[in-house]
Amino acid sequence: MSYVYTFWFAMAGLLLGHGLVGAGVGAIVGFVLDNLRFSQRRSATPEAGGYVSPLFALLGAIAKSDGRVSEAEIAIVERVMTRMGLDADARQQAIRSFNEGKQPEFDVTRPINELRQWVGLRRDHAFPVLDVVIETVLAEGNPPPEKMAILRQLAFALRISDMELMALMAMKGYVWQGAAGRSGYGGYGGGYVPPQRNTQGPDPYAVLGIPRDADDRAIKRAYRKLISEHHPDRLGDLPEDMRKRAEARASEINAAYERIKAERGFK
Repeated sequence: MSYVYTFWFAMAGLLLGHGLVGAGVGAIVGFVLDNLRFSQRRSATPEAGGYVSPLFALLGAIAKSDGRVSEAEIAIVERVMTRMGLDADARQQAIRSFNEGKQPEFDVTRPINELRQWVGLRRDHAFPVLDVVIETVLAEGNPPPEKMAILRQLAFALRISDMELMALMAMKGYVWQGAAGRSGYGGYGGGYVPPQRNTQGPDPYAVLGIPRDADDRAIKRAYRKLISEHHPDRLGDLPEDMRKRAEARASEINAAYERIKAERGFK
């Protein structure tokens, strides 16, 4: 547990002229706040396995959203189950949920809300979930608007912005213009432009979520923020597949930053 508040409140009490008594009172107040913060963070940490049913139900809904479930999408889902190391019971649970999500008129709001509750306050846990969903959305190449609408609804529920979603898709080698022309989650006004595969590889500026005319300070700030959010050491007790996904994202972020540094010549 971190004792940041304990230290600073103690120092504040001391510096405000109340001596050791003030420092002691400040330390007590800070300790209470540190414990409260620790309890909130611990309660926000997802329970192992709690994501399986809603995640695979959502994958089923995404696969079926354009009217059919393709072999490529089935292969992706099977690969996800294998990578997650699901045991026999969890695998059957995932299959049942996937089939449930494929049903007509399936409401994606329920699994999205369950994933939001599972992620809680941990944005660093939202990214591995989105990574799995993006992989399914892109299974057949440039996705139709129905699939992107569900992906964006999930991202919004997990407090991930369009800019951050664009960065995640850039790491997959896709260029996407975000919210241009969109009219609600169910449709797009002014025509839908699907994400396009970038034949030259990931755009380093898109990976960092910054414009090409950003100054060096903004680039460094964006890099530090991203590498902090995507660092695998922050994930705690999550499946190995999600940890590997975080490691891959961290590698992409580092590679993008190194490319920009080399282009601009700064350290």
